[in-house]
Amino acid sequence: MKNLITLAKTITLSTLATLLFSLPALAQDDTGITIARLVTCEGVADHEPVNETKSFSASTQKAYAFLEARNIAQPTEVNFVWSFEGSEMARVTVALGKSARWRTYANKNLAGRKGAWKVEIQDLHGKVLSATEFTVE
Repeated sequence: MKNLITLAKTITLSTLATLLFSLPALAQDDTGITIARLVTCEGVADHEPVNETKSFSASTQKAYAFLEARNIAQPTEVNFVWSFEGSEMARVTVALGKSARWRTYANKNLAGRKGAWKVEIQDLHGKVLSATEFTVE
């Protein structure tokens, strides 16, 4: 009987410890951020994308990815992950402040690489919040 009570206490404490250590991770995963816009463009001026496009010429030096996020409950960071033909080429971390609306961007030197490109917005845990594709021709 004594062994049974000890076993029950051990299981209860183990379960509680697991739950307590899981709570911070669960709270961080649920940021509540909404991605209102993710577009590729030729530049950014006055906090807005310039010449939105899904196709860039091979002579284009840089592509820009413009992000508008909403409902940011607390300061955080996101990653712009640039991929070419399925291989990650760059990862740019940007800060997002606590705000109802936040606009930011990142750019990538295309280096004349023709083909299919993709930009993903990922949270710090690698969860894809939004993605867009474009080509270089």
